[in-house]
Amino acid sequence: MKQNVELIQNAWNDRKLLENDKVQNAVFDTIEMLDKGKIRVAEPDNSNEKGWIVNQWIKKAVILYFPLRKMEKIDDGIFEYHDKIPIKKGFKEQGVRVVPDAIARYGAFINKGVILMPSYVNIGAWVGGYTMVDTWATVGSCAQIGEHVHLSGGVGIGGVLEPVQAAPVIVEDNAFIGSRCIVVEGVHVGKEAVLGANVVLTGSTKIIDVSGNEPKQIKGYIPERSVVIPGSYTKKFNAGEYQVSCALIIGKRKASTDKKTSLNDALRNYDVVV
Repeated sequence: MKQNVELIQNAWNDRKLLENDKVQNAVFDTIEMLDKGKIRVAEPDNSNEKGWIVNQWIKKAVILYFPLRKMEKIDDGIFEYHDKIPIKKGFKEQGVRVVPDAIARYGAFINKGVILMPSYVNIGAWVGGYTMVDTWATVGSCAQIGEHVHLSGGVGIGGVLEPVQAAPVIVEDNAFIGSRCIVVEGVHVGKEAVLGANVVLTGSTKIIDVSGNEPKQIKGYIPERSVVIPGSYTKKFNAGEYQVSCALIIGKRKASTDKKTSLNDALRNYDVVV
């Protein structure tokens, strides 16, 4: 591992080194380990203030993998693709249920018990055990999805490769992400959080906790067990005042909605329907 890290770091600084067989093998070996779940782009780290650490050298390996691959024809039954990255295989042996038209790229790790409805999982992503990736949901490159997470229909989890220091999107264990939600730009969703339908979270989205007597504003992070719905606030522009989208934390998830929660059950506690 140490040798792979050194070779990849050197090649990152000097792309001519990609012609070297040892460097190529280090990149290919890293992507294989990603695919098997032996390493991951970001991982929990209790010594880190944010609780997670980004392994930048792995992101570099993913980026260096592309120029080492040649475009090729990929036959998949009656379908034909033309790409550099192979399609992930071996789902039966891995204990993953894959509904037809679901696609995962080689280099993405998908753990036992995951259900992939017709959806897309990109290279470098990590999907924890027994998570549901529902119809037309997408898991972007290097995104980290925990165990027993529900990504509802049409959810868009953003990917990130560059800049290499940028944190990927992180959705922790037992979170419920409602239909058509968008989570991008390294936003971190804490354990057991519930996002109502159509919540949009970017790096600059205002997240306003309105569950107390005074509003509290945060960015980039949804605290554990929070229940979140779409909202708006008034912003002044040269042409006048207009409503700008935000996310509202309206309370905490109740014990009665733990583990096998539905979105409606979580929001019904707050008399909210979305």
